[in-house]
Amino acid sequence: MRSLRRRLLVALLASVATVTLAAALVVYRMAREEIDAVSDYHLRQIALTLRDRAPLGGAVVGGGDAELDFVIQIWDLEGRRLYRSRLDAGLPESAALGFSTVRARSGDWRVYSVELADLVIQVAQPVRVRQELAVAAASRTLAPVLLMLPLLALLIWHIVGRALAPLNRLAGEVASRTPAALEPIPETGAPEEAVPLVRALNALLGRLGAALTAQRAFVADAAHELRTPLAALDLQVQLVERAPDAAEHATALAALRAGLSRMTHVVQQLLTLARTGPDAEANLAGEPVRLSELVAQAIADHALLAEAKQIDLGAARAAEDAIVRGDPASLRTLLANLVENAIRHSPAGGRVDVDAGVEADRPFLEVSDRGPGIPEDERERVFDRFYRRAGSDTGSGLGLAIVKAIAERHAARVVLHDTPGGGLTVRVDFPDRSATDASPAARSPALPAVPSEDARP
Repeated sequence: MRSLRRRLLVALLASVATVTLAAALVVYRMAREEIDAVSDYHLRQIALTLRDRAPLGGAVVGGGDAELDFVIQIWDLEGRRLYRSRLDAGLPESAALGFSTVRARSGDWRVYSVELADLVIQVAQPVRVRQELAVAAASRTLAPVLLMLPLLALLIWHIVGRALAPLNRLAGEVASRTPAALEPIPETGAPEEAVPLVRALNALLGRLGAALTAQRAFVADAAHELRTPLAALDLQVQLVERAPDAAEHATALAALRAGLSRMTHVVQQLLTLARTGPDAEANLAGEPVRLSELVAQAIADHALLAEAKQIDLGAARAAEDAIVRGDPASLRTLLANLVENAIRHSPAGGRVDVDAGVEADRPFLEVSDRGPGIPEDERERVFDRFYRRAGSDTGSGLGLAIVKAIAERHAARVVLHDTPGGGLTVRVDFPDRSATDASPAARSPALPAVPSEDARP
């Protein structure tokens, strides 16, 4: 029974039927008690009335009328029956003074016996008569209610329909929304119980609108960024085709390879950004990740790139207790982008330090270089997609945007500050470890040794 309307109707009608049945039982009991009290009074009054009219002398047996509701018997003090109004009643031959209920072959009887002067007078009434009177009285009382039940059912059906009408209107409002029209659903007219649902839907529409806007901006930016390298690749292909000799052909081919490499890098960065952007689904594995392992992996992966530029790449420190919960693949991408940016912007013969540690119970990753750094007024803008500083002709402008997106998915904060002696330091501060449930038992095996602080010159 998935229909809310059907459930309400069944529940309400069943409740009305149950209450009506209970009321009928209560009314019957009350009517029975009233009739019992009145009938007992009548028995007593009849007995007292017969005191002066009872026959004297020998026993007299009356033929009686079977339709009468009362049976009368009279005895003298010696136990001789003087009068009996019906022969077929089957009442006992003796009488117990006061009120009592006796069982005879004709059914149960309510009996009242009293001793008056030298007589014992007994008046009896069938219990069946009282029951019939009680049923009749209860029926007269409940008849209007029972006749109104169909009308009550129609009213319940109408009221439930009107009460659920706002939900139908809300469904219509939601159905009318399109990717091009994601206006909030108005709360005016919505029932109080549906307001939380309306607000949750509006929040969802807001997030969806922001995601679609970001997606459209991403597609537009990507198309703009890919247009130039594609045009450059086309020009380089033409240069290869027009090369007059082997030397120029080799030079043009090398430029074409470099262009293809840059194009591949941009496409890879775009794909990574699409997977880690704020509009992507947050599908974190939530497993313990040891940051020192990420540092060792990043150093190993970028060793050849650093060697090609004669960059001194190493770990100043890599604390074993620096553990966070998150997606290992995403965190590897975050650190790889930081290390690659640091190597790319460091001068030949420079130095890049990759750190992992814990301060104030907050794990962190830190990458420091000896490059030109970033001025204070540009440190907010470098996290924008495709932003490149003036005079910079390297990179895609997506590295720090990817870093920020991954950090936000892990509730981490990215901070830029100057490296002592010149350069830029990028630090990623993760949430307090007390807010996670990473335990030593869940940690991965110990990683290979990496250069410690003492090992760095």
